[in-house]
Amino acid sequence: MSVQHEAPPEATTEPLEVWIDQDLCTGDGICAQYAPDVFELDIDGLAYVKSGDDELLQATGATTPVPLPLLRDVVDSARECPGDCIHVRRVSDRVEIYGPDAE
Repeated sequence: MSVQHEAPPEATTEPLEVWIDQDLCTGDGICAQYAPDVFELDIDGLAYVKSGDDELLQATGATTPVPLPLLRDVVDSARECPGDCIHVRRVSDRVEIYGPDAE
């Protein structure tokens, strides 16, 4: 088992975005508990990201910016998600830095 050495979320100054793969979502709602301003469960029992205007974004692959004050909560959501369906990536090059596809 390899140990990932990553910078703490607070060290990130670059704009980030987050999206959820609903095909993998287990509907546990951990993300909505950690970061209710970013994630919400819909009536279908799956989690979705929300826009800055609090609108649920239900399109496949919809992304939303990660507000810097909520970065730690969003990263914790990605780390604790039992479905490994939360992806946080840099906006500039779309490289995933937290989530199941992070290197």
